[in-house]
Amino acid sequence: MSDISKPSDAAADSTGPWLVIKKAAGRLLDWFVIQPVMVRLTVLVLVVLIPATAIYSFTLIQKQAAVAEQVKTMTVAGQAGEGVWELNDKLPVVFGSGSLLSFLESKPVERITVVYEPLLWNASERIILIESQGRQYAYYPSDMETRIFTDKAVTAPWGAKLAFIPRSELKPGGVALFERLDQRFAGARPQAGKDSWKAGVSGILSATLMLGVLVFLYLQLKGQFKSLKFIEPAQVHGSIDDLVGMDDIKAEVAQIKDQYERGAAYAEYGISKPFNVMFSGPAGTGKTKLASYLAKELRLPILFHSAANLETGFVAGGSNTLSRIMAMAKRRKHCIVFLDEAQDLFMKRGGRRKFDDDTANTLLSVLDGVRSKNDAEIIWIVASNFNSESMEMDEAMLRRFQMKVDFRMPNREERLAIIGHYLSQRADKVLPDLDLRHLVDVTEGRSPADLETIVNQAGITAVQAGEMIAAATLMQAAERVLVGNVNTNTTQERARDRRIIAVHEWGHFLVDLEHERKLPNSNWAQILADMKTIKISLKANPRTNALGFVFHKQGSNLLKTKSDIEHDVRVLLGGMANEELFFGEEGTTNGAHNDITRVTQLLHHAVGEMGMYRKTRLNFGSLVKDSRRSGEVDEETRNIMEAQSERLYAETKAVLAQLKPLTEHLVGKLLEAGEMSLSEALYQIRSFEAKAA
Repeated sequence: MSDISKPSDAAADSTGPWLVIKKAAGRLLDWFVIQPVMVRLTVLVLVVLIPATAIYSFTLIQKQAAVAEQVKTMTVAGQAGEGVWELNDKLPVVFGSGSLLSFLESKPVERITVVYEPLLWNASERIILIESQGRQYAYYPSDMETRIFTDKAVTAPWGAKLAFIPRSELKPGGVALFERLDQRFAGARPQAGKDSWKAGVSGILSATLMLGVLVFLYLQLKGQFKSLKFIEPAQVHGSIDDLVGMDDIKAEVAQIKDQYERGAAYAEYGISKPFNVMFSGPAGTGKTKLASYLAKELRLPILFHSAANLETGFVAGGSNTLSRIMAMAKRRKHCIVFLDEAQDLFMKRGGRRKFDDDTANTLLSVLDGVRSKNDAEIIWIVASNFNSESMEMDEAMLRRFQMKVDFRMPNREERLAIIGHYLSQRADKVLPDLDLRHLVDVTEGRSPADLETIVNQAGITAVQAGEMIAAATLMQAAERVLVGNVNTNTTQERARDRRIIAVHEWGHFLVDLEHERKLPNSNWAQILADMKTIKISLKANPRTNALGFVFHKQGSNLLKTKSDIEHDVRVLLGGMANEELFFGEEGTTNGAHNDITRVTQLLHHAVGEMGMYRKTRLNFGSLVKDSRRSGEVDEETRNIMEAQSERLYAETKAVLAQLKPLTEHLVGKLLEAGEMSLSEALYQIRSFEAKAA
């Protein structure tokens, strides 16, 4: 695009006072364009009034200063003791009639005393006493008379008889005299004296207005800075290369960049719609980071805002916020607007709260394809944590996005690269040649954000222990992040519960172990590599309210056979089956609640949705979803599920019955140790079998 600055220009503007001024001016303009018309007019009026009142105040001050200088020119020098600076209060005082200048021209003058008092800043009040023929005649000259009086004093014969006395230096008798004169001349002050208060009020008003406007703008901009602000490309740290893996997703973003930079070429092929992009996918997969890196690549400012925070609690709050965002974006002409957590905006309209629909309708109009040639060219990126395949979405909203980028969880190779990338950032604190394969297996189905959290937690643990980051540190961090914090005290004094938990967990483990041992070419090394169990623990887990847990790998097989599903069901039923073998049917506990729930879901998936154990392959589950009776299962499906559950439970119980002595041995070892890793468990099993043989 023609208005995209060169990299050198961006680098030049990225630092220094000019950038600060530019950012402040930009924020001020952003605030101005999103305000209602009345607020804009009020601000404009204040902006005009502030300099106008300041200029008026300055003019009055200058005028009063000139008058004060004129008064000072009436001062004459005198020797000490000559009484020049003293008021002759022995003569009677009368009020002069007529003009001051006429009196001076027509009457003999013995002495002219000018008594002045500062009123405000450089403005002064003047009373003139003229000694003539045994009396003192009091005058309060106007501004014009003062100017003429001053000019004539230079050449007139009476000019040498002037005495200039500050009122503050008067003796008590003179002060009493001038109090009476003040009352007499109260309504005859010259214009300069009358205007002196105007200068003060004007100056105070100007300063007050300026201070008020500055405080108002500060509060407004402070609130705006928290909610709506554009980030300049130079403020974005990192680059798109920091997103390890995700090559397919970065290729989609490269297409956006190419279409933006070569808009004219695309327009020749009829591709001239606005840039509306939808990011969808699980949380933590890098949607926000990728949007910021795209802004940096295109050298465009970007605004981040959560769609969940559009609503302000007032009517039309969400639509008004979108309108303000649009106004700020149009002012920049070329920019990126990123709306995150926009799930609600993609849901079908109608049947919800009305203001939610108002917000969605406003966004539809903003994203509309009808634009004028002179309109802003804005890239709208709207992100959500689901896509059109996983949830029913508004068709009108979907049509506004000609480009959809679906984010996903990283695969095995990408997880290895991501973990290696985060470890490389602290390479001097990491042991060399770490074997990360185990950690990669554990983090199956985890997002890049989860992987970063695990590496950071490993760093925290290493700092606290004063050690380097090792493979064991990473596994400990993975357990802390994926399972949660655990404690021993909760179950330490509950011997009965600890034994039940141990029996229950070994039931799961041994069913899985027997399955692995029956596979072709099975050996202990292969079992150690293939089994999902990593650790069996009797420590309480507050996250799940469990008194013990099994830390295991996530399964990587997306396609499951009927045999795989049955094995998963047997493993889940192993806990309760083992409890029944050791404590009788009356001794089974509700600790198997989650296991039974998952068994029910697996069997319903197999029978009701996949048609397994039926002659026909029909998905009755799809009919249930559309039915109002979504919580009910048809009688045939229920009967099949119950029959298969009974069969699989009986098979599981038969397997565990043969392993009861081994279970007793493993329970004792687990009660002693508190927790056991997979390698320790396999060692105990091999030792027990060797002794039994």
